[in-house]
Amino acid sequence: MTAPLNDDTHKLVDARFLSAMDDYALLINAGRGQIVDTAALVIELQTGRLRAALDVTDPEPLPPGHPLWKCAGVMISPHSARTVPSTNRLCYLVAAEQIRMFTAGGTPSNAAPR
Repeated sequence: MTAPLNDDTHKLVDARFLSAMDDYALLINAGRGQIVDTAALVIELQTGRLRAALDVTDPEPLPPGHPLWKCAGVMISPHSARTVPSTNRLCYLVAAEQIRMFTAGGTPSNAAPR
C-alpha cells in the first residue's frame, strides 16, 4: 500500500480487511501507518496466518516493547527510503521512462499484470 492518509483510508486495513486476505498473504505498507489497524494486524501475525512488510507503523516510531517487534513473519524497516542520496533523481528518471512508454502506446515495465 502506498495510499495517502485521509478520512477514507484511516484504518482501512482493519480486522475485516485482514480476514479477507488469503492465508499466508503478505501485507506491504509503505504509505502511512494509520491506514492499518495495528492491533488487528498483530492478532493476524500472531496466528501466523499473514505476514507483513512495514515501512510505516502506527504508532511511529514504533516504541520498544511494542507487540509488532515480537511477531514472527513481519519485517519492519525504518521508513528512510527518501533519504538515500540520488533517490529523487532516480525516481524521476524511472517515472519519466514509464510515462514515455505509456504515452507511446506501450506497457510500462513496472505495470502489474491483470
